Amino acid sequence: MSQDKKAVMEEMYHKTFHQVKEGEIVKGRIVAFNEKEVVVDIGFKSEGFISIEEFRHAEALKINAEVEVLVESVEDEEGHLVLSHAKAEKMKGWMKLGDSINEGDNVEGTVIKQVKGGFIVDIDGIEAFLPMSLSAFKGVSPGDLLTQRYIFQIAKLNKVRKNLILSRREVAQKEREEVRNKLWDELQKGQTRPGTVKGITDFGAFIDLGGVDGLLHITDMSWTRINHPSEIVKVGDRINVLILDFDRENAKVSLGLKQISSNPWEDIYDKYPTGTKTKGKIVNVMPYGVFVEIEKGIEGLLHSSEVTWQKKLVNPQQMFKVGDEIEVQIINVDKDSKRISLSMKQLENNPWLDAQEKYQVGVKVKGKVRGFTEYGAFVELDSGLEGMIHISDMSWTKKINHPQDVLQKGQDVDVVVLGVDPENRKINLGLKQLKDNPWNEIAQKYPVDMELEAEVVLNSNFGVFVKLEDEVEALVYSSEIDKEKAVALKPGDKIRVKIIKVDVEQMKIGVSAKL
Repeated sequence: MSQDKKAVMEEMYHKTFHQVKEGEIVKGRIVAFNEKEVVVDIGFKSEGFISIEEFRHAEALKINAEVEVLVESVEDEEGHLVLSHAKAEKMKGWMKLGDSINEGDNVEGTVIKQVKGGFIVDIDGIEAFLPMSLSAFKGVSPGDLLTQRYIFQIAKLNKVRKNLILSRREVAQKEREEVRNKLWDELQKGQTRPGTVKGITDFGAFIDLGGVDGLLHITDMSWTRINHPSEIVKVGDRINVLILDFDRENAKVSLGLKQISSNPWEDIYDKYPTGTKTKGKIVNVMPYGVFVEIEKGIEGLLHSSEVTWQKKLVNPQQMFKVGDEIEVQIINVDKDSKRISLSMKQLENNPWLDAQEKYQVGVKVKGKVRGFTEYGAFVELDSGLEGMIHISDMSWTKKINHPQDVLQKGQDVDVVVLGVDPENRKINLGLKQLKDNPWNEIAQKYPVDMELEAEVVLNSNFGVFVKLEDEVEALVYSSEIDKEKAVALKPGDKIRVKIIKVDVEQMKIGVSAKL
């Protein structure tokens, strides 16, 4: 090659080389790219390779697309051209902002990723750091975080080191205040607004109306009786609520949910006149009765006394369970207090109407022991009606401490009808009346002043009960026995007594231990 030609080529080479300076931003053209790198031609002697991670929207890359890059080095140790797209963007951002921003200013940007201790935010190509403590992003979904643009405040700025720290906290607080003030201005009684269930308590739910919280009280949730707000709503639910009342000065808003739908009690007298027969589902069982839902929002009480004619006292918790469907009759409606009284027994004929004819006084009947109280036993008769044997009608002569000393639950017994009261649904029964009254014979067998040996049955405060023979007991009055001797006596002990009184009418024998 001639010297002249060589000189010309060197001149062209250096001329081209000096057109590209390290540290400057130039435009280039994408000539190729793959999953790892992008090849950019800037009109230099060689193309530059840039990591594809420097391109924020790598999916949009196209061949021949123009991009701006920073020339980091025209020739590295391996003789390659070193370019950077990310640094070019950052430098352009700082050049654009220049002296126009200062600490305390607001800027707009996009969160591009989360890092340890916070987030990286893109501000016109500048990557700024947003500390987690200043982010105010609590409750913001990751999907929204990376797709929306936000306003930030510059918390710290170092232009020399090109270091930018942001804060979202103050801006978010101001935005919330603006939204809150706008919402207060828009609120009106009777207005329906959307809200999000923020929290639930025993007495209601707090609803976020979009900057202002309101209380949806449990009584305003449903026309139907509910036990807890969680039966109607759960945290995070989006619901429409009615503005019942509000107090801007004290930041209180009362909300309603049931008021959005029509009041099912409005025409209750027309829908359910007294005597109406209907079906319903049991929604709650209490010791005193069951609550029956006869339609959505309408419940009535089936009191225990209205379950059956046969028994005066029933235990609803043993007879019903939640979810049971039963047939009932409306016996009373009170619209003002939202109460409906129901009955099951009214659906049947009243067996008490002919009870006096069926169970005449003095007649012996059969029954089954169904339960006890301290003062007697309940006996179910063949008609299903229930009568009672009082403890005083169980034995002519023996003191009965408890009815279970004589009878057992489920036992079949013969009894005598002593009285019938249909109005109060009572039948008095007797067990001792199956036998003749033995007291005239007892009076002859145990005349006054007779002395005999007796067995102690019970030692009480007012005397000592003793057994003269099977089924015949007497009382040693406390005045008729030595106090110290009485204290020492126990059931089964033998004691010598004297008959001092026999009362046939009261069916009592009095004895003395002072012989």
